[in-house]
Amino acid sequence: MQIESTESKEGPTFDHLNLRPEVARSLREIGYKTMFPIQAQAIPPLLEGKDVIGQAHTGSGKTAAFALPIIEKIDHAKQYVQALVVVPTRELALQVTDEFNKLAKYLNIRAYSIYGGQSITPQIERLRKRSPQIVVATPGRLIDHMERGTIDFQDVRFVVLDEADRMLDMGFIDDIDYILKQIPNGAQTALFSATMPNEIIRISHKYMNHPINILIDSDELSIDEIDQSYAIVDERSKFAALVEYIKKNQITSGIIFCSTKIKTQRLSERLQAQGFRAAPIHGDLSQNRREHAMNNFREGRVELLVATDVAARGIDVPHVGHVINYDVPQDPLTYFHRIGRTARAGRAGKAISLVSNSEYPDFSRIVGMTEAEIKRITDILPPGYKAPAEGPRQHFQDRRGGGRRFQRDQGFRHNDNPRDNSGGGFSFTEKVSEGQGHFEQRGNKPQFDRSRPRDSRNFRRPRRYRN
Repeated sequence: MQIESTESKEGPTFDHLNLRPEVARSLREIGYKTMFPIQAQAIPPLLEGKDVIGQAHTGSGKTAAFALPIIEKIDHAKQYVQALVVVPTRELALQVTDEFNKLAKYLNIRAYSIYGGQSITPQIERLRKRSPQIVVATPGRLIDHMERGTIDFQDVRFVVLDEADRMLDMGFIDDIDYILKQIPNGAQTALFSATMPNEIIRISHKYMNHPINILIDSDELSIDEIDQSYAIVDERSKFAALVEYIKKNQITSGIIFCSTKIKTQRLSERLQAQGFRAAPIHGDLSQNRREHAMNNFREGRVELLVATDVAARGIDVPHVGHVINYDVPQDPLTYFHRIGRTARAGRAGKAISLVSNSEYPDFSRIVGMTEAEIKRITDILPPGYKAPAEGPRQHFQDRRGGGRRFQRDQGFRHNDNPRDNSGGGFSFTEKVSEGQGHFEQRGNKPQFDRSRPRDSRNFRRPRRYRN
């Protein structure tokens, strides 16, 4: 198995590929000149008909890396499905479809996306009346079509699994197995993923023919183009710190990450009340509202997109200048996926994390997994607020130990809420075990804090709930 890697941010031009004149014209109009590393290394073997595993993060140009070979190899005179691209989310399906249609603008090649969240009937009619050569689909809705017999795989020659690790996180691994079993033998397969869990490796061994491994940015934990910073601030003061940071940096294009759908919605509403052009994007919104929010963000009518991790997966907006972690993720890799939304295509970007006392251990793991400097800032803290002198790394080291441990949140704080009848005058947080959430004790009455999500690896979505 061949292994290739690169550290260069630039590569040869697309002229080296000798693509169809119609495709070359589209590339010039879009403004594509120099290939990114994943494109320079993945496109040639894909054009040769070889299977490829590409490890590269979102925003590295991987969509064009598989889209261009597919467009080159498709027989545009034949009106049936010849290529299948499977993606984890609706947003990514729409973006990938849009990229295909831009690149194939001057050819009789059509790409069509199918996904859940809308009626299946119009999709069935579209597939019957004007069959596209390329289908971009989310796993659940694709299986719906397969079970109804409304999509035919017998002539599929090219299959792509995009963001395979996210599909694994979302519980789609069995669906992927089922889909790949229906693909004709001999179809060329490409798999793209930011990380390579064991399940992804198993799939590659099972369904791919001597794939070439192309490792681009396999170490995502050192992101030199991003100015990373953090502020230590208690949960009650986070919103004031967020507003101050937005004003100081005059942010016109930023993504704010929250841990839950409820917090995402409420934070967006609070920002709107402060006069900011903000919009939420999370799984409880209708597909039309999510697409509307994304279009407004891309076109600059929305300055701040407030998102959950799952809803934001696949967002590829080149001009994002800031990423703000309103909640610190428990998984360090999620942190690097988040901040990778900025500093796209060689641009500069900034990322800041608002770290509460209970989030110190999670953020300490992030700090320990990167060689890049993450600066501490204090100029956005509310007037009179005194942050702890120590940073997250020191805090975590000072408080290590087995079993249960108690953590002070700016010292024990007095409970002056007249509606709280728990009988306690003070409150503290107790971390039960890593990754299992927090209990807040008020007197003798423990309460589970649901603002922190469970690790997605500990549960799987019900099979009936399809994307």
